Amino acid sequence: MRRHTLKSIVAAHMREHASMYLFVIVLFLMGVIFGAIVVNSLNFSQKQDLYYYLTQFFGQVSKGNLASAQDMFQQSYFDNLKYVGLMWVLGISIIGLPIILILLFLKGIVVGFTVGFLVNQMGWQGFLLSFVSVMPQNLIIIPAFIVMGVISVSFSLQMVRNQFMKRTHEPVFPMIMRYTMTMLVISVSLLVSSSLEAYVSPFFMKQIIQLVSN
Repeated sequence: MRRHTLKSIVAAHMREHASMYLFVIVLFLMGVIFGAIVVNSLNFSQKQDLYYYLTQFFGQVSKGNLASAQDMFQQSYFDNLKYVGLMWVLGISIIGLPIILILLFLKGIVVGFTVGFLVNQMGWQGFLLSFVSVMPQNLIIIPAFIVMGVISVSFSLQMVRNQFMKRTHEPVFPMIMRYTMTMLVISVSLLVSSSLEAYVSPFFMKQIIQLVSN
């Protein structure tokens, strides 16, 4: 019964915000495309410098000289948590609405640039590396950020309606509590993505680097 209720709530949320999800997903994908285009706009010297640092990093990975998994987990989790927390604050501030959309676009640029650069410099080997180093954690991070972005924008618009359209007035405190609970649920899901980034991705990266080096 409880599972059915949760499923109904999620389905109702998706129906209510379908157009906003579509907009945010398209915005994110535009960021990914823009990030990939930026790779092609780099000159030869810039690409060489980046590739040098990349090969140094891969050398460290293959030797197992990375930071401890626990340190990587903590850094990854708190970085993602700050991102989600910033969106939460921007949603409450009302005027931060456009910045939420900019953050999502920037996240898309980072993903697009990372994958684009690896593929541009290393071909299919770069694709394999991006598959094991970028994709696992981002399968959770990207949906989490998109959901948080949509809910933050929705909350911000709801606050605007409360301020300027008295007929649609709704008590603010329950709204903030629901908004905060959603952020906490998303924060818990980020524990999984950080675990993948710290404990799973480095292992597969090491295997792929050794494979392509032979």
